[in-house]
Amino acid sequence: MTGTIEAVRGRGLPLPGDDIDTDQIVESRYLKMTTFRGIETFVFESARRAARDGQGLPHPFDDARLAGASILLVGRNFGCGSSREHAPQALYRFGIRAIVGESFGEIFADNCMAIGLPCLPVAASDGRQLQSLCARVPDTELLADIRTGEITAGTQRICFSLAGGRRQRLLDGSWNALNVLLGAKGLIEMRLSELPPIQLAPQKGPQS
Repeated sequence: MTGTIEAVRGRGLPLPGDDIDTDQIVESRYLKMTTFRGIETFVFESARRAARDGQGLPHPFDDARLAGASILLVGRNFGCGSSREHAPQALYRFGIRAIVGESFGEIFADNCMAIGLPCLPVAASDGRQLQSLCARVPDTELLADIRTGEITAGTQRICFSLAGGRRQRLLDGSWNALNVLLGAKGLIEMRLSELPPIQLAPQKGPQS
């Protein structure tokens, strides 16, 4: 994905619980994958299997009522634990386009930003309210406006506190580091042309 991200619109997918770490999102045995293609199949694998085996309520990621929801609603300290790019990649490839919660693991939030998946912090009470609303009325459409810092859910307005630097990166497209680098090609070439030529040290012959 490239370009600016000014807003994210979609239905909410409530995922109850605090301190959900990256190993729960994607387990360590999948870190050996040499490509992210298909990794969404394994998102929350153990929790989803346990819910199916328990024959009770489906895991939110398997709930037919929530199919196609693209804004993940979480609790406190989501994405804590080890640093792994696989976790944001699995969520993004599953169809998640924004994550709303009380707080996030710092490295996880950075890894999400690097692929254009904004993590939007809200007050704990507001987060619970959104989860409850979307669990009761799965068709509720949310609009997370990066410019205004507001999430709209029906008649409700909820503020999120996205740091200024991250907000600006989403709005101007600089969250995509590769595009920033490619866009600076001319400047890089100019600076390289100003450098003095590299002087190679003479090679010594074989010792007698």
